[in-house]
Amino acid sequence: MMQARNRFLLLVVGSAAALAILSLSAQFFNLMPSAAGLDRRRYPAAEGGSVQGKSRKRVFPAPASHSEEPEPVSEALSYCNTPNGSEPAWEGHSPADHRLLSVQVMIRHGDRYPLYSIPKTKRPAIDCSLSANRRPSHPLLTGFMAHMGRGGRGHWDSPLSSVPRLPIHKSCDTGELTQTGVVQHLRNGQLLSEAYKRHALLPADWSPRQVWVETTGKSRTLQSGLAFLYGLLPEFDWTKVSVRHQWSTLFCSGACDCPARNKHLEAEQRRQYRLRVANAELERTYAEMARTLGLPTRQLRASNPIDSLLCHLCHGIPFPCVPPGAGGPGAGGPGAEGPGGCLTLAQFAVIRKQQLEDEVDRRKVGLYRKYAVLAMFPYLNRTAAKMERVARANEMGRQARAGGEEVFSLSSAHDVTMAPLLSALGLEHASFPRFAARVVFELWKSRPTTRLKKKATAEGEKAKDGEAFVRVLYNGEDVTFHTAFCQSHGNQPLCPLSHFLWFVRRDMFSVVNASSYHEACNRRTA
Repeated sequence: MMQARNRFLLLVVGSAAALAILSLSAQFFNLMPSAAGLDRRRYPAAEGGSVQGKSRKRVFPAPASHSEEPEPVSEALSYCNTPNGSEPAWEGHSPADHRLLSVQVMIRHGDRYPLYSIPKTKRPAIDCSLSANRRPSHPLLTGFMAHMGRGGRGHWDSPLSSVPRLPIHKSCDTGELTQTGVVQHLRNGQLLSEAYKRHALLPADWSPRQVWVETTGKSRTLQSGLAFLYGLLPEFDWTKVSVRHQWSTLFCSGACDCPARNKHLEAEQRRQYRLRVANAELERTYAEMARTLGLPTRQLRASNPIDSLLCHLCHGIPFPCVPPGAGGPGAGGPGAEGPGGCLTLAQFAVIRKQQLEDEVDRRKVGLYRKYAVLAMFPYLNRTAAKMERVARANEMGRQARAGGEEVFSLSSAHDVTMAPLLSALGLEHASFPRFAARVVFELWKSRPTTRLKKKATAEGEKAKDGEAFVRVLYNGEDVTFHTAFCQSHGNQPLCPLSHFLWFVRRDMFSVVNASSYHEACNRRTA
């Protein structure tokens, strides 16, 4: 009876509109703290139409009444990012007189199997092998599987050469990418392929220098990156592809040493802990769940049940149940036995509600932003340097380098990479990175107008070159004018590249009262 009721609840929730994204904060996932989710009461919708005349969809939600609270389960369903139906893809949109020069993408891996299991319960029954005959599927899935079999022709950093290029287990391994995760990134890559087709970003005979791919050493990030790349460039030439390894989830390469960053992270984790233990409703819910399972409350909390429950929710699997007395003598206290039953959607919602409250407090206190700026400077500095190099290579009269410049970069990462990236950019009110989330940096250049060309020719002068601009997109939405470096320039269609460069190299350190990365990292923190 309980299982039947649980299925009914899941079906009801599945029909609800997904309103925002689930944030999986550090106290439950044992990870670095996340960037904030959305404050519905404070942030209005993004204003302004598309630069091509179409109205942009809202990046931030419309303000709600002060009595209205976010609905935890609907947000969790949005976090799942189940690949069905269409989704926004505003990449590749610009004024008609601008030319696309380069694109840099960071993705979060797709849907995965839980990293944790709930004691005394059965693991979710999910098949992680790939089959075009199982949903969700994609027209490119069969070709992708065959193409990965030829991956030995590619060039791999040594830590990656032994990592499987496809998920293979009939019974998913811990943290393994699922077929849903593969399909999510085949769709992502295909979306960007369509968006950039008319811009001819990569020529048909692109060179190895023009494409950069990097990933952490986890199979779920490697496989997600390869699925994205195949969606973008179906049947790509393996001999032209080098896959590089990033040992840190912060993608900090050779600039990872930053003592102050770790101090800010520790302070943020202490804030999270204090807020959690002060939440009486959360503690009662954990105690109730532990009694059902016949476990000590501390053991249940340590097993991070939200991770496994989220997997059940995303895959439409009823929440776990146990028979009476499953815990045995001593479980949940001296001589206690679990009464049995099922974990419930209401319990899941209480945990999620506390996470939402944590996100609001995180923004208010500001410790996470300090951590995020120092955590993501190395990645943002590399991003800025690549943009600047490509912009200079496209200046009038400059001779092209043999093999071309790096015009497409892909970084396949984790939520603990993307969340601080959003915060460092000033997008603290953006939704937490869902499965298969993407952040895109586009570099554009304006073309000199005919009028200016004629004027320069008449006056015997050299025609003035076009200006370089940047766009930032998150999950297909243009968020450029919500970033910290371009909030005051919303009356322009694009943001000058110079604003981004100045922000990365100096202004972003103002939140830690410093003017450089070295100064900020080596300054004593309170």
